Amino acid sequence: MMITKPFKKSVAKIFAAAPFSLENQAAIIPIRHLHLDFDSKTLDDRFYLNAEQASAYFASLSIFLTFGEDLVIDTARYHRDLIKDPLLKQRVTSLIGQEALHSKVHEDLNDAYLARGLPVKLFRFLAGLVFEYGLNRLPQPMKLSLMAGIEHFTAVLAEYMMNHEDMFFKSQDEKQRAIWMWHMLEESEHKDIAYDVYQHLSNNYALRIAGFFPALITILGLISAASLIVPIYREPKKLFSLAHWKDVRRSAGLMFGLEDGVYGSSWKHIFDYLRPDFHPNDHDTSAFLAYYKERLLNPVDGILTPYITKEFTPKLKV
Repeated sequence: MMITKPFKKSVAKIFAAAPFSLENQAAIIPIRHLHLDFDSKTLDDRFYLNAEQASAYFASLSIFLTFGEDLVIDTARYHRDLIKDPLLKQRVTSLIGQEALHSKVHEDLNDAYLARGLPVKLFRFLAGLVFEYGLNRLPQPMKLSLMAGIEHFTAVLAEYMMNHEDMFFKSQDEKQRAIWMWHMLEESEHKDIAYDVYQHLSNNYALRIAGFFPALITILGLISAASLIVPIYREPKKLFSLAHWKDVRRSAGLMFGLEDGVYGSSWKHIFDYLRPDFHPNDHDTSAFLAYYKERLLNPVDGILTPYITKEFTPKLKV
């Protein structure tokens, strides 16, 4: 026992990330309220690059995201009370605010999906089981790790979207375009907050990796598998349609193709999280953020400007 303790300490030291620097942390980010008023009749089932199955993945992601965002919110609130630094504490408040609005607006979209015939009730039931009897019952240190892991995957997705702007304009569905571009922007804005909280309160490498894999399995595995149900649920005859299975094959390439697939081409970014000294800001998206803030939020012709009802930045409480 006396031999193993020094060994464990040495291993932990080798694999620990650099200590969190309170002096070098990012600024507080704004919270934006969006009103999109989705109409189920105008939703494009082939929103993502004219591929129904790939679009079904994003619809399924929207449904499951609300449960993940609620976990992030609850976990962030719990750990915010353990933070003494006022800037980090207010950054967490911004994270909570952004995620709460993501959950709300995605629920509005999910209700429109329900009216359109997607298996929203089924997915809500299944996600409820996974979270209520699984992830929500994890101890708080593991929840903190899982929160950081979830935010890593949304940051990967956001960076891919930022680097492939044209994908948003293959469809005339302005509302789905708006929600994903808004979500993309804000996930990139707050991509370092959950990780900074984890680093500040724990910085345990093994625990960080333990939170990575449930996020990986859920976002890339379970949601992808669930999305296969969507087109057939709406139109059972597609089970026997050659055109449908060709679309599934094409969609698999769009999502997991190594050359330019959403996750397939992002595998280095995804697994960079396993690097002991990883930090989200090692993947610099500042130029993307500057470009998209102008593109989306310009008061005159910003893509999101017609839908933003309120924007404010929480004040620093010292």
